[in-house]
Amino acid sequence: MKVLFINNDGGGFADYIEVEEGTTVRSLFKKEVPHGQADQYLIRVNRQPAAADQVLQDQDRVSFTATKIEGAR
Repeated sequence: MKVLFINNDGGGFADYIEVEEGTTVRSLFKKEVPHGQADQYLIRVNRQPAAADQVLQDQDRVSFTATKIEGAR
């Protein structure tokens, strides 16, 4: 299935990606931001806060936004 993935980490980008049915927010985060810690990101699905075990649906809009920017005071 296809979801719109918006990565606001660093330069940021948005693109449709293919994920398997049954993919959770947690597993997508681990795959796409392997160096990150979820508690340092604002994670949303369809513009709403998402639980880690939320199962993604076809055409969902998923965004990961860092709450801390490295090097910023």
